[in-house]
Amino acid sequence: MPPLERILVIGNTGSGKSTLAEELARRLGLAFVELDALFWLPGWTEPEPEAFRAKVRAAIDGEHWVTAGNYTSRTEDITWPLAQVAIHLDLGLARSVWRVTRRAWQRSRSGELLWGTNTESFAKHLKLWSGKDSLINWAVTAHLTRRAGMLGRRHDPRWAHIDFVRLRSPREVERWLEAVTRQPRSRPAA
Repeated sequence: MPPLERILVIGNTGSGKSTLAEELARRLGLAFVELDALFWLPGWTEPEPEAFRAKVRAAIDGEHWVTAGNYTSRTEDITWPLAQVAIHLDLGLARSVWRVTRRAWQRSRSGELLWGTNTESFAKHLKLWSGKDSLINWAVTAHLTRRAGMLGRRHDPRWAHIDFVRLRSPREVERWLEAVTRQPRSRPAA
């Protein structure tokens, strides 16, 4: 198996994308690219599409990276042609909703700054009728769409060069991570 050097980590909100991608980056010596950090501006403002795309291009300019995040409709033509592996964290809706709820509660209580500029509002996430405001709503409504999209990409000839890995439980994630990072690593000399 060639060394893993360009990895996409995708999944529903609360699936553990950033946690897995950051750990992969640490263990494999890759750059960690958190797409949320590139996307969100102060006040939870969305950037201009080309400004975001330029940030993504710059972040994956090197040969060795792992991205965490979806943003597929905005970045697929940038990241997917270069990727070797796409990891789909498909841990189930109940687990995602629980994790999103717990994380939002913890972040709102601690006042943790997200991407240097934003904070969580737990009350906002309780607006379950509002997909724009509530990550809990987003986790529920995006779950099946995101799963179908990822499963469809596995059969898309444009992505035949990508190894797809679907992980369905925390135990599978841990076993896969251990197996991949135990492999001997060699990179060609620059």
